[in-house]
Amino acid sequence: MNRRFALTAHRFVVVCCLPLAWLAGCQHRVPDYDLARAAVAAQTVQDIEPLELKEVEPNEVTVGEPNEPPPEKLELSLEQCRAMALENNLEIKATLINPTIAAERLNAEEAKFESSFYANLAYNKTDNPSVGFSDQITGTRSSFRNTNLGVQVPLRTGGTVTFDATDTRVKTDAIGTEFNPYFASDLSASISQPLLRNAGRWVNTHSIRIVAYERQITDARTRLDVITVLAALDRVYWRLYAARRELEVRRQQYDLAQLQLEQVRRLVEVGEQAQVEVVRAEAGVAAQLEAIIIAENNLRDRERDLKRVMNSPGLDMQTPTVVAPITEPDPVRYELEPARLVATALDGRMELLEFQLRLLQDASTIGFQRNQTLPLASLGYTYNVTGLGASRDDSWDLLFNNDFVDHRLGLQVVVPIGNEAAKSRLRQAIYEHRQRLATEASRKASIELEVLNAMDQVEANWQRILAARQNSIVSARVYEAEKRQFEQGMRTSTEVLDAQTKFADAQSAEIRALAEYQIALVDLAYASGTLLGAARIHWEPIVPPTDVE
Repeated sequence: MNRRFALTAHRFVVVCCLPLAWLAGCQHRVPDYDLARAAVAAQTVQDIEPLELKEVEPNEVTVGEPNEPPPEKLELSLEQCRAMALENNLEIKATLINPTIAAERLNAEEAKFESSFYANLAYNKTDNPSVGFSDQITGTRSSFRNTNLGVQVPLRTGGTVTFDATDTRVKTDAIGTEFNPYFASDLSASISQPLLRNAGRWVNTHSIRIVAYERQITDARTRLDVITVLAALDRVYWRLYAARRELEVRRQQYDLAQLQLEQVRRLVEVGEQAQVEVVRAEAGVAAQLEAIIIAENNLRDRERDLKRVMNSPGLDMQTPTVVAPITEPDPVRYELEPARLVATALDGRMELLEFQLRLLQDASTIGFQRNQTLPLASLGYTYNVTGLGASRDDSWDLLFNNDFVDHRLGLQVVVPIGNEAAKSRLRQAIYEHRQRLATEASRKASIELEVLNAMDQVEANWQRILAARQNSIVSARVYEAEKRQFEQGMRTSTEVLDAQTKFADAQSAEIRALAEYQIALVDLAYASGTLLGAARIHWEPIVPPTDVE
C-alpha cells in the first residue's frame, strides 16, 4: 500500500506540472507594438494642417428643399432628461465602473490569506572525487530523486503553517553503504509566528482596511459625480428653456416691428408721416432680425449642451431634432434656514465623508507604522517524522511507525540599531494626519460659505423675478403709449421702436430671472449635497463583462 501511495504521489506531481506548463504557454498574447503606427502617430503630432473652408456668395441664403420636412421636435420634461442622462451619459458610465474596480481591489487584497499548494520534483546526479586507499583518487557517483508536496496556510495573526511530505530515492556507489539504493521519507508540520513586529490580526489586516476605506471613498466620489452630472443637466435644461423663450420673444418683437413698418408705410402713403419714418421702421426690423439670429444661435448651443449631457441614442449633437423643454419654472419662494441647510451640507457632502474615511485610514496607518518600530521577533516550531529503508515500502512503514520524531523550536530576534527609517515613517504618518485635520476644518468652512452664498443667490434671484416682472409690465404700458402717440403724430418710429426694444429686453430679463432662480435652487441643493426635486436617485455600479470566471 505504501509503495502504491508513493507512486501515486510521483504521478500526481507529473500530472499537475504538465497542465501548468501548457497553460503558461497558452496565455493571451499582447499584440506586438506596431512601429509603422508609431511613425504615423509621430508624423501626425509633428505636422499641423491648415483648416480649409469653402467660399460661398456673401449674401447667399441657404434654403431647404420645398418638400423637405421640418426638423423633428422632441418635447422632454426635466425628469425624462435626468433618466436619459443616468442611462446614457458617458461620464456617468465611466464613473459607475469605478466602484466595480474598487471592489475587485478589495477582493484581491482579502485573498492574501488564501492557502497555497506546492509541489517540487527534482533529480540530481553527482560525481565527487575522494581520496581512497594508497592515496588513490576515486570517485563517488550518486543520484538523487526527490518529490516534495506541501500546503502553506498564512494566518491572520501574521504567522504561517506549513504541512510538508517528502519522498527521496538515493543511489550511490560509496563504500560502506548498506542499502543501495535507499529511500527516505519525511512528514512535517511547522508554524512560524511573529511576536512583536507584524504580529496580530489588527496589523496584518491593515492593508485590507486601507483598501476597504478606498472602496468607500470611491463610492462617495461616484455619488458626487452623479450629483454633479445631474446638477449640470438641470442647469443646461433651464438655460435651454430660457433660450427658447428668448427666441419666442424676439420673434414676437420682429412681428411687431413688421406691423410697425406696414403701418408706417400706410401713413406715409396718406401723407400723415414723412418718408424718413419708413427708413427708421426698416432699421427697427433689421435690428430685430439680428436679435433673432443671435437668439437662434444661442438656442442651438443650449440644445447641443443638453444632447451632450443626455447622450441618448439617436439624439446626438449632430441630429437636427429640436429639443423642447416642457417643464415650466416654479417660482415659489422658500423659507431658507441657514443653520439647517449648513448642517445638511456638513452631513451630506461627499467631500467631507471622504475626509472622514481618510482620517480612518490615517489612524490605521499610524497604528501600523507604530508596530513597525518594534523589534522583529519570530517563534518557530517544527514537528518532523522520518522514515528510511531499502525500499520505498520499508521507508513508509518506518515513517508510519512514528519511531523517529524530530522537534525543533527556534526564536529569532532582530533589533535595528537606531531604527530611524521606521520612526521617520511613523512621524510622516502622524504629520499627514494632522495636515488632513487642518484641511478638513478648512473644507468645512468653505462648504458653509458655499451654502450661505447659494442661499443669498436664491433670495437675490427671487427679488430679480419681482423686479423684472414689474419692469416688463411698465415697459409694455410705455410701448402701448408710445404707439398711440405715434398714431397721433406725436412720436417718431424711432421712439416707438426704442420702447419696443425696451419691452423685449424687459421680457427677456424676466425669463432669465425665472431660469436663474431655478438654477440658484439647483446650486443650493448641490451645495448641500442633495438634488432638487421630489424623485430620489438610486445608482448601481456597472459590471462590464470579462472572460474571467
